[in-house]
Order: sequence, then C-alpha cells, then structure tokens
Amino acid sequence: MKLSSKGKSLNNTLLTLALILLVVLPGCNNKSFEDSERNIGQWPEPTSESKPWARWWWMGSAVDKANLNYLMHEYKQAGIGGLEIAPIYGAKGFESKFLDYLSPQWISMLHHSIAVADSLDMQIDLTQGTGWPFGGEMVTPDMAAKKLRIQQYSYSEEKGLDRPILIEEKNIKGKAHYLHTLMAFQEGKTPENLTNRIGEDGSLSWDGKGDWGLVAVFEIQTGQKVKRAAPGGQGFTLDHFSNAAVKQYLDHFDSAFNKDFPRIRAFYNDSFEVYGSNFTGEFFNYFQAKRGYDIRNHLDKLVSENTDEEVSRLKSDYRETISDMLLENFTMQWSDWAGSHQKLTKNQAHGSPGNLLDLYAAVDIPEGETFGSSYFPIPGIRRDSSDIRNVDPDPIMLKFASSAAHLTGNKLASTETFTWLGEHFKSAFSQAKPELEQAFLAGINHMFYHGITYSPQEVAFPGWLFYASLNLNTHNSLWPHIKGFNAYVQRTQSVLQSGMPDNELLVYWPVYDVWADPEGLGKTLTVHGIDEWLHPTPFYKASKSLMEIGYGVDFVSDALLNTLKVEGNTLVGADGKHKISAIIVPKTAFMPEATLQGLLNLAEAGGHVVFQEKPADVPGFKDYASRKNTLDNLWASIQFKSKSNRSEADFGEGKIIVSNELPGALVSLGLKREKLTDLGLKFIRRSLGEDKYYYLVNHTSKKVSEMVSFATEGKAAILMDPEQGTVGLAKIQSGKEETKVAISLSPGQSIIVHVLKELPKEELLSWKYEVSSPAIIEMDNAWQLTFKNGGPIIPSDQLLEKLMPWTALSGDGYEDFSGQALYESSFELESLKENAKYMLDLGKVLESARVWVNGKEVGYAFSIPFRLDISNFVKEGENKLEIEVANLMANHVRYLDRNEILWRNYHEINFVNIDYKPFDASGWAIMPSGLVGPVKLEVHDY
Repeated sequence: MKLSSKGKSLNNTLLTLALILLVVLPGCNNKSFEDSERNIGQWPEPTSESKPWARWWWMGSAVDKANLNYLMHEYKQAGIGGLEIAPIYGAKGFESKFLDYLSPQWISMLHHSIAVADSLDMQIDLTQGTGWPFGGEMVTPDMAAKKLRIQQYSYSEEKGLDRPILIEEKNIKGKAHYLHTLMAFQEGKTPENLTNRIGEDGSLSWDGKGDWGLVAVFEIQTGQKVKRAAPGGQGFTLDHFSNAAVKQYLDHFDSAFNKDFPRIRAFYNDSFEVYGSNFTGEFFNYFQAKRGYDIRNHLDKLVSENTDEEVSRLKSDYRETISDMLLENFTMQWSDWAGSHQKLTKNQAHGSPGNLLDLYAAVDIPEGETFGSSYFPIPGIRRDSSDIRNVDPDPIMLKFASSAAHLTGNKLASTETFTWLGEHFKSAFSQAKPELEQAFLAGINHMFYHGITYSPQEVAFPGWLFYASLNLNTHNSLWPHIKGFNAYVQRTQSVLQSGMPDNELLVYWPVYDVWADPEGLGKTLTVHGIDEWLHPTPFYKASKSLMEIGYGVDFVSDALLNTLKVEGNTLVGADGKHKISAIIVPKTAFMPEATLQGLLNLAEAGGHVVFQEKPADVPGFKDYASRKNTLDNLWASIQFKSKSNRSEADFGEGKIIVSNELPGALVSLGLKREKLTDLGLKFIRRSLGEDKYYYLVNHTSKKVSEMVSFATEGKAAILMDPEQGTVGLAKIQSGKEETKVAISLSPGQSIIVHVLKELPKEELLSWKYEVSSPAIIEMDNAWQLTFKNGGPIIPSDQLLEKLMPWTALSGDGYEDFSGQALYESSFELESLKENAKYMLDLGKVLESARVWVNGKEVGYAFSIPFRLDISNFVKEGENKLEIEVANLMANHVRYLDRNEILWRNYHEINFVNIDYKPFDASGWAIMPSGLVGPVKLEVHDY
C-alpha cells in the first residue's frame, strides 16, 4: 500500500490514502500483515526478505559473469537474502573492464545477476542512478537541481537603479542561470512585477514614482554533480521539485531498458543530499495554487532579516510548498512510474526539506539509516573514541520510517545499517549487534548492510572496498562467521515481519512548528541535524518519555490522521490492520484548523485524544486571523470538566483529555504500560490475533533474572532465542490483563517471548533456565592452536599451556595475522544430569567464535556475552572442544601500510578514514586477537 498521486492535489491524494487497496506486485513479497501465521513453538518460515540484505557496490561496474556467479553463491551461503545494486566509481588499473551505466553490456550483467538471484531464491533491488543522488548524463541543465538567489536593489525616481540587475554570485561559470522574477515594493503601494522590464545588460525600463525597494529572484543551477558516480553515470543532479524534469529522467530508463525491464524487486532512492536545492522554475505558480496567494507580493518580507510573525508565516508556507513539490512531483511520480512497471519503491526521506512521514508513506518500503556508533553500558563492549564518528545516533529518528509503514499497511520498514559504525577494519559483530537491535526496537524489520563491495576473486586482500562501508566482502576475516550473525538477524526479522504492529499510541508530529522557524529559508531534516529540529521539541520529549516508561509509539502526520477510522473506542489504520488506543498531541504551536477538526471527528466517533495543551495557533500566512478564530471556536466546542491534573471531556463516543502529565492521562483511559521497562529492558511488540510477540533486549550493565510482567493476558508463553534458535515453554504466572514470565537475560542478550492467549495444543519442551549458582567446570587443560585461513602469512601452530590471544605470541606473523585460528582442548564430565543446562562461557573473544563439541557444530558466539548452550552436545567422559576464532582485518591492513604495499587505489574519493582524511593504518597499535577466556562450563541443575 502506498500513496498514489498522479493528477491529484496533495490534500486530495493524502485524503485518499485510506481508500487505496494494498497492491501486491508480481514477483514481490511485500505481503500484508494478516498473511503471517501463529507458528506456535517454531520460528516463522525463512524467506528472502526475512534474511538480511546488503547494498552491493559495483565498483566501476567492472563485473563479469564468472565472478557474479561465484560471489552470489557465497552471499547465499552466508545467509544474505537480497542485494541492492549500486554502481559507483572504480578501482584504478581496471579501466578496461569498466562498463558504462545503462549500456547494453551493463544491462546484460544486470539481467545475469537477476537470473542468478532467482536461481538462489534471492532478490535484487536497484538504485536508479549511480552514486547518489539521482542524476547523470541524461540530466540536462534545464533538468538539473536549482537554487534561489535573491538580490536587493534600490530605485529612486531621480537616480534610477543603484546598479544593474545582474547575477552577482561568484563561481557562476558553467551554471545555467537567469533572472526569474523582479518585484518592486513601496510602503502603502501595491507591489509591481517588473520582470519583463529588464534589459540584457541589467538596465530597468520603468518610470516608477518615488523611492522603491526591488527584490530580484535569480534561478541558478546548483552545479552539483552526482557524488561517487560510476562510469557512464556522471552528470548533474536532478531537480527533484520539477514534475517535467523528473518525468524526463524516468523516461530515460524506459528508453534504456527498451521495454525489457529487469525483474528486480524495487527501485531505490538514497537520502536527499541535493545540496542547496530550494527552487524550481514553476515554484511561484505552484505556490499560488497550493497556498492561495502570490508570495511574490511578499518577497520583501520573505528575505528580510526580521524574525517577526509575518516572516515566520511566509517561511512556513514556502517550506510547505517545497515539501509538497518533493512529494508530488518526485516521490509520488516516481512511485507511480515504478508501479506501472510492477516494481516497488524503497526510499530514504531523511535529509530532505519535506514532511518525512508523508514522503515515507508514499513508497512501498520506507527506509531509515543508522549512522555512527551509540554508547551502550554493556560490560566488555569496545568503544574507542578515536575510532568513532562524533555523532550520537538516535533510534527515534528511525520511527518516522517504521510509523509510515505501519500506518499504510506495508509490511517492511528497512534501514541502511552500520554506516560509519567505526573506523575501517575495526568493527566487530559485538559492536554491530546492539546498534542493529536499536533499529529493531524502533520498528525496523528489513535491514540492509552498508555494505558489500563486489570484489573479484583475482583481487588480493583486502579486495575492492568502498570508503564509507563496514567492508563486508568475502575477503573480510570475519566473513566465515557472518553466517551466524545473519542467522540471528533472520530469526529476529522473521518475527518482526509477522503479525501486525502493536503500538498503542500515535504521537502527532507538528511539522508546522518545524517549518515556522524564522531563521534561514530552506529547512532540511537531516540525521545530523536532529539536535536542532528534533531533540528540543515537545514532540520528541513526549515520545521519548512515553517509550521509556513502557508504551509503544508510532508517529502520525496531519495527512495520515485522515486515513484513520474508529471501531468502538479503537482507532484503526492500514485498512484495519493497525489498532491504536489513543492519539497524543504534544504541545503544539501551529496546527491547521482542519487537523483539529479531524481529531474532534475521531473523538466523536469513539477515539481517545490526549492533548498536552490547546494548540496555540494556525500555520501559514493567508487569512490566518480568521483561521485562528476557527481553531479557537472548535476548541471552545469541547465541554471540559476539571479533574486532578487534567481536563476531560466526553466528546461523542470518545474522550478528549488535556494534561501535561501524559502517563496519568493514559492511566485514566485504562491504558497499561509495559512495566518491564522499569528493569531497564527494551521491547517492541507485534500482535498475532490474540497472541503477542515481544522482542526483548537487555542493553543495561546488569543481568535481569526474574518474573517479568507483560501487559497482556496469556495462558502460556514460549521463549525463543534468536542467537542460537532454541525454543521452549516458559514458566509463567497468569493474571488478569497481565502475564508474568520467567526471564533471564545477561547484558547484551535478546529474547523473543511469544505470549499465547490459549494453551498450546502442541506438546512443547520446557525452556531450560539458568540457576544463580551453577556448578563450574574450569577448562584448564592445554590448548592446541592451529592457524587456518588468513594472512599475510600463516603463522606456526602452537601448544598453549594456558589460553591467550595469538597476538601475544612471539614469532613471525602472529601480530599481523587476520583470519581464523582453531583452539582445541578437552574437558571431562563424570556424569550427565538429564534436566541440566550446560552453558559454555567463552569469556573474552576477539572477535567471533564458532564452536564444535565432540565433532558436532554447536553454532556461533559472535557477541557479548559469548555463551552457548551445549546441552545437546556433551557426553559422559572426555569431551572434545573446538573453538574457531575469527579476528578483525585491522592487523593485516596495518601490515600492508607499514610495508607500503599498495591496496587503496581508487578513482574519485579513493579511500578515507572516519574523519574523511587520507587513510593510513601504519601507525595503528596491534589489535589483540584470539581467545582470551577464561573458558568454563556452567552446569545449571534444577
């Protein structure tokens, strides 16, 4: 389900969202929520979409069939479900193999990739351009991104113009530009449009009386070209605000594919990084049609340095119009075009000057982005300040994408994951896992690695690499262990893609408060700018506080409010699939009177609406005084009664509450929070009929081991470990509207709790719990250390009397080695206890472990706390233990740079470090690698 726009006005298209049918495109798997099954006692069936995907950079598009076949089979074996092809600049020395973007040879390789993907039960997405943002050779100057330049002049009847009206911007060479509009202003007089009175030399042919101020609007091509473009993809960035330019751009792909459209799943658009673009030729006419007045008559106010109310209102209208143009002329037109070819659209709205929720709602798969590294108090997690970006990711930002998916009935909400998680070659699964879990908790259920670079087999370590990537290619020393991490992702996403979202609250996003900022003109809503446009707002503070005390939250825009219906006292969205208990309206400076009327209509039909305060005013310039009067009259129609800490009104079949103390207001409506957050646990919930899935994460510094309360009534609960795949029937205490489940989660662990309304018909094994004081068996035998795959050389094997990282050994190659090494030992069990749980604790692992017991593979321990249940693998007597450890690439790369062995040799930006300076690892300290331990076996007998 997505927003269709062709031929409709913005307001009308958004109002029709609730009436649009969910379209399942041929060859795609974007199923609706009700398609999921209860899966009692088992994991949902794996699909290509429940597996992790990856952005797949084609460097120079220097791809060939043999390597495509090899690499895609490697990706399949590693548990990758799909690939998003993104052509970028290439490696030096391989120019003869470059393929021009959209050339017949390039298209042939695209079709071959899709055929291989089909044979492997994988899928392919495609960026619609090279590098980013949209643009390329097909973009002529008249199609290219534009910006507004305003110059002010003085005119007097006696002296005429103070200077010729000519563009005064520096560095204008090569940028198309012209005088778009010239307006004259005089106090007490009607503004005059003098655009047609300017000569080519900038002279003015006009005999105005008295003194006038003139405002000239020049339209200038920004000159921006596609960043990191691939061969054949270089060129200007597209004008996303121009309907004609966007259509011409899309027509180019119709011609290039010549009616033989590739069998991809979706076209993809990256974050809006069209720098300085804030205008297009049709802006003033479009503005007048949307806002109902001609803003050219107010240009003197729009460009003034004043920050008064009138200026703020004019700027709000300007920003809303830019948002409308981006939504209607680009996003909706693009989505309609893709749909006409039976393709989905996947879009990153952040970074744009638009209404993020509405932009995300207009596509099939809204996509957020994780950028940088978060702090977690998990003991043992590595976070070196010199290896991270000076940014603090906020998962609440991801809820704009997931909320749009929930409210439009689309199953998938994706994220570009791990962008600049840390310095190159220094990021481990243990650092990636909690970052990804934050995205899952924010409603994301379709992760994309950022990313994998196509790297031919014949290219030596470290292979071809992209500068802003996690560098997950087949040369990565962690690659043989990524299958374990991917299995965790797949299991988790299979649950988060099941059923329906179960967030009980909708928080209204007052975007007009953002647009009313009197400073500046353009307003881009970037990930990096959230300290300005998001964090200080009552909206953010209310949302964060509600989530922290245990409420599930989605965000809703003015337009998306119009898609809601009411059943009893429940608000429903997405054609009845998403059920909401109440709408929260945080303190709002500017709310359209139509939005307030819509909220009252929902309340009258039975919905519950909680305001922190009365909305203060209406946005925009035209007739704002009379519209403010309408807003006030609507509010006055509510007959409030004063109660403790709140005002309350029965309004039709529903309730309207005004209270700055939101938790108390929600309690008065009978809405129960999840008390598990009092323990520091985080959660997201999905509903499957009357059953519930809880995804639970412990990101605290302490173990949680107790009966945990869940605000849902159940007769049974199933615990599901997404890391090892174990499933078992939990110990519970049933109560009215509450179920307590025995939970044991160490810092860094996650668990899925499936709460069942009725007892399962199936006979299920009970979950094996850990006890507080288990018997401990120390692994104090000698260890055989054998080096397997890696480089730069394979060091000599060693017999270790005690565990230690291999980088602590003396001799050739140990410090430089990146790869996998096997630690082997044994332990004795005098007897087996039938109901005991045997937990293998590996202690400190640098960085990932794969474990066999008695020759049988147990699985992967890739993250803190590095523990595995080996109950089904142990035996009486001697037990053989094998632990394969994979380390980071850092030490091998350090060796290359210290020995001046060339490996970073690319066109364009080449290869930079996390601070965007030339990369050089020669000065790095050795990264400790191997098994540190202590390794011990815990016997939990109860």
